[in-house]
Amino acid sequence: MGLLEQAIGHFGRHLQIERNLSSHTREGYLTDLKQFQSFLDTPDVFGGAEGGIPTDPQVIRSFLASLYREKLRKVTVSRKVASLRSFYRYLLREGIVAINPAELIQLPRCEKYIPVVLSADEMLAILQLKFAEDAAGCRDRAMIELFYSAGIRLSELTGLNFDDIRFQEGLVKVRGKGRKERVVPVGTPALEAIESYLQKRPELRKKGTDEDGEKALFLSAKGKRMNPRGVARVVEKRVRESGIGRKISPHALRHTFATHLLDAGADLRSIQEMLGHKSLSTTQKYTSVSVNRLMEIYDRAHPRAGGRDT
Repeated sequence: MGLLEQAIGHFGRHLQIERNLSSHTREGYLTDLKQFQSFLDTPDVFGGAEGGIPTDPQVIRSFLASLYREKLRKVTVSRKVASLRSFYRYLLREGIVAINPAELIQLPRCEKYIPVVLSADEMLAILQLKFAEDAAGCRDRAMIELFYSAGIRLSELTGLNFDDIRFQEGLVKVRGKGRKERVVPVGTPALEAIESYLQKRPELRKKGTDEDGEKALFLSAKGKRMNPRGVARVVEKRVRESGIGRKISPHALRHTFATHLLDAGADLRSIQEMLGHKSLSTTQKYTSVSVNRLMEIYDRAHPRAGGRDT
């Protein structure tokens, strides 16, 4: 095993044990680093020092050039640079390298990302679907109601246990990125949908035998904890049935939650707290304000708006 491969393995354990990152996040880091390793293993790239750990920034630049030749999106390239920076920071702290060459690399200017957001009418069309009264139908309604009511991530929804729902207080405890816990409010329609589903949940649970399924809130047809892909399929199916004519991911429901709150006058800091974002800039990217909302604020608040019709 070469030095680089060994270092990547140690870094993976560091991400799991010390940084307590989710398996999905760890996999993303390690996939990027293994791609970098594969690039270094190609002939004439690394000057013959196979398996070593390069500290020449030009090697990183050559790797990025190969990514651009593959026509990867700039946001993907930026993520790979971030993975390399984090990896080299770990190596620097451990005394394995003397410099972090990835810190010297300028990130590409990424395209502005405009999140997909449903209108209030489109969201209502989904929520007013006729769901079957069986366990699967009640589960699907509860999941969609919860996505829109609490704005949680897909991984947070699949990670919920049934005792995470605090019905009396109208709250749900979620485990976010880095397994950080937070508590967010949940509306009455979502709580009622969850209660209806819990009455039917034993029908699904009797098909499963694993211990994790015993505590999981949302169960698959096999009685096991729902996985992200299974939830995404449910959302895709229900959105298609609604007839709104758009392909929507579970994350779009999170965007919709945040944007509708913002349009209704909620402050950005509160939305940041509910979404579980570390920085306010991330929340700003996830929320979009309609032009009409901006114009209303301007006309109402600016002394020189000048008597325009609103």
